[in-house]
Order: sequence, then structure tokens, then C-alpha cells
Amino acid sequence: MIYGYCRVSSKSQLDNNSLELQEKEILERYENALIYKEQISGIKSHRPMFNEILDKLKKGDTLVTTKLDRLCRSTKEGLDIIKNLQEREINIHILNMGLIENSPMGDLIITCLLAFSQFERSMIVERTSAGRELAKANDDYREGRPKKFTKKQISHALKLLETHSYKEVCLMTGISKSTLIRAKREKSLNKI
Repeated sequence: MIYGYCRVSSKSQLDNNSLELQEKEILERYENALIYKEQISGIKSHRPMFNEILDKLKKGDTLVTTKLDRLCRSTKEGLDIIKNLQEREINIHILNMGLIENSPMGDLIITCLLAFSQFERSMIVERTSAGRELAKANDDYREGRPKKFTKKQISHALKLLETHSYKEVCLMTGISKSTLIRAKREKSLNKI
């Protein structure tokens, strides 16, 4: 049996059809592969779909992923998974690398590639943190999701509330009732 495993870490990857691209790649090579997909970070130890595949794999089966980082995110985890699968005589095919050989040379290659993969991940985290710290130095920086409406739009909507109902203001401005209530409460707290 051939099992394909597709994984994305974030919702944005899910929206960009990255899962479908992975599935397509696997099915182009193995048209009868049974595909398992999930959206979960690779650094999480509990990946339900992946664990389900691991439980189903039997001697002679093949596990296929498009890239090594879909299988694991750290060198130790990757070595543990691959060793376990090799001991169970399960074939591992990483499409952008080829079949993982159960030999000293295969061990060397996979160890090096896993180390580079973990290094790359660490560098991404480091650059992201540095970028965030640089952005925080900017006076306009705000943590979290950007505001949908400007202060001017909110002030205008609050002014409209003096003569209109919440429902009417929501229809006129597109601002939700909960946002208006929160803005009104914040405005009254700031006057105290």
C-alpha cells in the first residue's frame, strides 16, 4: 500500500491550496496512493493524521511526502521517525529527494539534510524575530491584526449613534455592532 502525507502549517497555506499541490505531486507519481492531509504545525508532536498513517503502515508499504520538512521539523524527530519506519521495513519516498536508503550512506545523507532543514527553520525564526523587533521601534507599529476601520471612521460612526440606532449605523458604515459598543465603551472610559 502507498500512503501519501500532505501537511501545511498555517491557514494561509491552506487557503493557497498548498495541500492540493502536494496531493497533486504525490498522485502524479503514485496514482493509487491513499492521501492523508492535515493543517497543523510541524513542531507539534501530536499530528493526528500522521499518527494514523504510522499506525496503518505495514512491512513493504511506502510512505510518500513531497518534502522532508512535511515529514518532520527537527533532526532528532526525523531520525527517530525514519529509523522506526526502516526497522519496520517501510519504504520512505521524499519526492524532491528520492527513496531513503536503509544504509550507512542513506543515514549520512538524511542526517545532513535534516540538520540543514532544522538550521533553515531556526534561521527563519531568528529573522522573523529580528524583523518584529525592528518593526516595534516604529511608532506606528501595533501588535496583532491591523484595525479594519480608522479612528476617523469610528468617530464618525459614534457621532451617528447620537441620532441613529446601532442597526442603522451598522448598515450605513459597515461597522459591526460589537465594534461600535466596544468603541463607545472605550470612549467613555477615556473621558473619566
